[in-house]
Amino acid sequence: MIGIYKEYWNEIPVLVVVHSEYKDQALPVLTYIHGFTSAKEHNLPLAYLLAEKGYRVVLPDCIFHGERQDNITDAERQLQFFKIVEQNLQDLLTIRTVLMEKNLIKDNRFGLAGTSMGGITTAAALTQYDWIKAAAILMGSPKITQFANELVAGLKDQHTQLPITEDELSAIFKSLEQIDLSKQKKKLDGRPLFFWHGEKDQVVPFNHSYSFYEEVISLYKNPENIRFLREIGRGHKVSRFAITETVNWLEYQL
Repeated sequence: MIGIYKEYWNEIPVLVVVHSEYKDQALPVLTYIHGFTSAKEHNLPLAYLLAEKGYRVVLPDCIFHGERQDNITDAERQLQFFKIVEQNLQDLLTIRTVLMEKNLIKDNRFGLAGTSMGGITTAAALTQYDWIKAAAILMGSPKITQFANELVAGLKDQHTQLPITEDELSAIFKSLEQIDLSKQKKKLDGRPLFFWHGEKDQVVPFNHSYSFYEEVISLYKNPENIRFLREIGRGHKVSRFAITETVNWLEYQL
């Protein structure tokens, strides 16, 4: 029987999805990060499918989301987008530390995946943590600095008054470069990487992930370790097809 266990790891609310018989045993682990305005519970279908295959799946709530929403307004949360991504990176370190302390990771098999903002987090995490053994990015951008620039440019085109100065913006962009995978491609180091993206995505540009894939595929000695799955006509919403293909990929690579 697949169990869903609600826990708090250093104040991070998580759902741990795992076969109840193996709950206290070391297993390969996937942490899955939800998208902007979403919450941990929304990724239970993928977690269930992977748990059926013998994995432990950890679903955390990002800061300002789910149980950590903290009465923040949508407008306030939008201004915190990149701070949320940076906090996610710190939370990942906490999650892995807890799992290590509990001896719950089998053979250091720790994977990471995410949707949209979670996909952006996944790409950023690959620049920071070499202990991520496999990753999946669903409609996320591995070009976080470009993504931020395009968001700001779009707001300026709409004559939106930004609540920060140009100097503050420059500081943000400079900070993002430190976690921008497109600027640190060698840190992939051949690690298995999966992309899914809908061609009609109106939120996170399809070309961000696809152009990156084309740029890095030559770095892989084993082409089976990197895959890009494009879905024609699909917008910014993960399909069941995407979920099942992601699960199959992770079972093979993680």
